[in-house]
Amino acid sequence: MDTQERTINTPDFTAGDALQIATYQVLAQDGTVIPGAVVPELDEAQALKIYRAMVFTRVLDERMLAAQRQGRLSFYLQSTGEEATTVGFAAALDDSDMIMAQYREQGALAYRGFSVEQFMNQLFGNDLDYGKGRQMPIHYGSKDLHYMTISSPLATQIPQATGYAYGQKLAGNKACTVTVFGEGAASEGDFHAALNMAAVLKVPVIFLCRNNGYAISTPSSEQFASDGVAPRAVGYGMKSIRIDGNDVLAVVKAMQKARKLAVEQNEPVLVEAMSYRLAAHSSSDDPSGYRNKAEEDKWRAKDPILRMKNWLLKQAWWDEAQEKQLYESIRPQVLEAMKRAQQRPSPPLEALITDVYDRPPAQLEAQLEALRSHLDKYPEAYPKSAGGAARG
Repeated sequence: MDTQERTINTPDFTAGDALQIATYQVLAQDGTVIPGAVVPELDEAQALKIYRAMVFTRVLDERMLAAQRQGRLSFYLQSTGEEATTVGFAAALDDSDMIMAQYREQGALAYRGFSVEQFMNQLFGNDLDYGKGRQMPIHYGSKDLHYMTISSPLATQIPQATGYAYGQKLAGNKACTVTVFGEGAASEGDFHAALNMAAVLKVPVIFLCRNNGYAISTPSSEQFASDGVAPRAVGYGMKSIRIDGNDVLAVVKAMQKARKLAVEQNEPVLVEAMSYRLAAHSSSDDPSGYRNKAEEDKWRAKDPILRMKNWLLKQAWWDEAQEKQLYESIRPQVLEAMKRAQQRPSPPLEALITDVYDRPPAQLEAQLEALRSHLDKYPEAYPKSAGGAARG
């Protein structure tokens, strides 16, 4: 679209607050539907599937953080407090839609059917891990579930999603790509390049920003002076919406509409989900150094899982006995799968240089041989890698 020709005769600047985007919300915290709110169509089976994935994610996070503290796991990232966003967006998609997530979207994988064994195999980098132990924990990926493997560098998945969605458009696929990132990643250059390219090329991509208040220790108030992230899309010529990220019904409905725009009209869309990271940024972080308990308690009262549960109770689709049974079934599943994953052997050493070249080049073969010699010389320093199964 060309810049509209319109002239004025006074030097009036347009201020940033000229565009204030309201927040779409459906549910109050007690589970009642706000009068006049547009509610997504969800049957009982899908609603319970969403809720179970949210609870599974919470339990998985609790147990894996405990495992990290016990020294059983090297690293972990929780999504506590953001389960409505990370599960709700997946529930609005078709299974063939591509997800390019950041590192806090285990709920989407759980909703799509990633098993507890698959989570554990990746976290412990054993021989059944799809990444063959070459990635840090929480770098999940699944070709079968259309979930691109997580990348460690910040924001790289955003322009990749635009490119992938452009491919979907050229192929004539009736599918879209969703890329997820935090508001800190929205300050990276990759974010702006991705949005501009998506708007110009008109590709079926949805940019889902989890505005969870902090980019590690930096509060959002110190990240940008504008009205959040949502207005930026308008500047690039895209539609945008801000939603209550702790309200799973708002997430589902907004994402359903975003998908319709993307798939049926090739319109890229930005969705900004307002939430709060109740947990630390990672297992290596201590949030008490930059935020206080009163702030956390305020958001703890907006727990997205409790809000969804209250709604299910009002629908008469759930009761306290089912609630107790759900938690009692998930906890042992996670613990038993963790034990099995820990007991699996490591991937073979040769896996370090496979999967890229049809035949590894000579320099990689030489480096592998040097590594073997190093492990033979200092086996006590590498007890796991120097084991028989690990050497392959």
